[in-house]
Amino acid sequence: MSSPTPLASSVDFAARIGATSAVATVVATDTISPTLRSVTLSHPDAVKLAGAPGQDIMIYVGEHDGHARRRRYSVRSVDPVAQELTLWIATTHEGPGAQWARDAAVGDSVDVIGPRGKIFLDEMADWHLFVGGTVALGAFYRMAESIDPPGRAVFVVELPDPADAVTPVLDEAITPTGIFIDRGDRVAGDPAGILSALAAFDFPPDEGHAYLFGEFSVVRAAQSALVDRGLAPEQISLKAFWRAGRDNADHGEPTKD
Repeated sequence: MSSPTPLASSVDFAARIGATSAVATVVATDTISPTLRSVTLSHPDAVKLAGAPGQDIMIYVGEHDGHARRRRYSVRSVDPVAQELTLWIATTHEGPGAQWARDAAVGDSVDVIGPRGKIFLDEMADWHLFVGGTVALGAFYRMAESIDPPGRAVFVVELPDPADAVTPVLDEAITPTGIFIDRGDRVAGDPAGILSALAAFDFPPDEGHAYLFGEFSVVRAAQSALVDRGLAPEQISLKAFWRAGRDNADHGEPTKD
């Protein structure tokens, strides 16, 4: 029996960006927290598809106006022995990606393009500041788990539900600090909680790097705040996963206008 073939549009797109197109298989799903659902995919090239910590993969989630609709998800973890990769996906909103994650079942075939993304862990940094929302936890924790000891990982994460405060398992030589903010009645896209937490946070000594992943307006506001605090632009990496009040484009990116 032959293996499933990726969509022609996926093969073409992957070729243009120097990535790999494949059809993976769902081998496990789980509910991580009220907001997060994990989906584990198996493929002989899973390690290649996943790329480095901080990168993501693109999932085909259906058609829209005659065009392939895709969504991008950071890789939470990779099992090189089993050739499996796991995604953590927020499912509390209404959207094609969240619906796909809610419906995903063991045995499903999934059209995948990867790896995507250009943000990697700064190996020269003494401390790493991860700022964003629940949607970024998968990326943050995979990156933090790749820090060479000794080092320090600081997480400033806003949660729509306090039970979303799941934590990673880090090397005992890595010093972790977790600042979890309950969003409460604030609307998604309001940076007030993140900005308040950053204002109260004292930068550790030596050189650091900040990674801002999450809602468009929040990561932009956090970037400005950190620059005002003295971080140089090259010490800040940011990636908007979504934008409040607007659907992502068919390729999975939020609009920037």
